Parts: sequence; C-alpha cells; structure tokens
Amino acid sequence: MSTIAIIIAGGSGHRMGQDIPKQFINVYDKPVLIYTLESFQRHPLVDEIEVVCIEGWHDVVSAYAKQFGITKLSRIVLGGETGQESIRNGVYALEGTCSEDDIVIIHDGIRPLVDGEVLTDVIHTAQKYGNAVTSMPYNEQIFLVDEDDEKTTTKYVRRETVRRVSTPQAYRFGKLLWAYKKAFAEKIGIYGSSYTNTMMVELGEKLHFASGSDKNIKLTTKDDLELFKAYLKADKDSWLK
Repeated sequence: MSTIAIIIAGGSGHRMGQDIPKQFINVYDKPVLIYTLESFQRHPLVDEIEVVCIEGWHDVVSAYAKQFGITKLSRIVLGGETGQESIRNGVYALEGTCSEDDIVIIHDGIRPLVDGEVLTDVIHTAQKYGNAVTSMPYNEQIFLVDEDDEKTTTKYVRRETVRRVSTPQAYRFGKLLWAYKKAFAEKIGIYGSSYTNTMMVELGEKLHFASGSDKNIKLTTKDDLELFKAYLKADKDSWLK
C-alpha cells in the first residue's frame, strides 16, 4: 500500500493582493509552496507527491522542486477552473498507477505549516477506516442567524457538537476515484465552496476525524502571511529543517 499526496496549488490568490499566486510568494527566500512540499518530503509514510498547478507555472514548480530537493515529486497536473475541478484532475491523473487501497492525501498548497504528527494521524486513520479529515474543536460560541432578520438570533449550536475541519484529508484511492466520477457526472457537491470532504458527505459517506493543529493555517490574506512569518521565526530552531 502506497501513500500519495496531492498538493493543490491551482489558486490565483486575488485576495492576497499580490502580482503572483500566493503559493509562489517568497518568505525568507523560499516559496510558500516549497514549505508545504517539504513537510511531505520529510514524512517517512509519504511515498509520492503530485502537484496540481495553475496554468503557466509548471516549469516554476519543477525548478523549485529541484532547487529545494523535493525528490518525491512525481508529476505536475494542470489545475481546473474551480477547487473541485483541480482536485478531480489530480485524482484522475493517478488512475492506472494507483491501486484501490492506496492512500491519497489531499492538501492545500497554501497550508505550509502541516506537521508530521498531523500527517501521521491522518494516514493511519485513513488506513484503518478508509478516510480521514483533520479536525479541531471549536472554541467560540456559534449562533444561527434568524431567517427573517440576519442581524438577530434566537438559536445557538453547542460547540461540543461541531468540529473545524481542513486539509490534510486522506482517502482510499478506489473510493476517491468513484466519488469524483459520480459527483461530476451527477453534479453533486462540486460547486461553490465544496471540497472533497463535503462532497463525500453529500454522496452519503461517513467521514472519520483525525487530529489537527491550530498552526495549520491557510494563507489567504496578508494577515495570514504575517502570522506564517511569525510562526517561522518562533519555531525554526525546533522544527524547520
């Protein structure tokens, strides 16, 4: 059984307000995407890395991989118009090379602080149950907006009953391939903010929680980028190799 990571780097990064996609922004002389890839390169349970890349940046990814020693990179796949199309393209590119029981990890290229313990747990959970989504408890109060007046509320959700989920997520390849073919054929769970985990639930699948980390931030805004820099300064002596 092999473990393959699909790293999604297909976004344009408009919300960051930069001239280049945010996954290629340099932080301390290293692109954000490379920080992400290094986490998977270091992990002993990850056998292979596939990058799903925005059009026109394939050669850049390849050059950076060589420069920074990302030897597990096996292929670079063209992204789609949406996040779900990009993931689908990455999954389809593995057809014919992966066995049904291989574990496929899906991870955002702009989540560069995923640590080894999180990856280990998501892999082991997926091996045991067939899928795994990283999760964290929700520590704030959650209220529901009233249907007649969005500025008021009369209902809340017990925070003990909810979880925050993100990437990395992992699935057995056979189930993942089936899900994307069915979802795109029947237009289920592929629009808007849909992701693999929400699509799976819409297809009737039960998902299993794995461990997450508050440090596993998604770099969407300039404030996120500054927080990432702060983490690097604080932790580089203990974890940055």
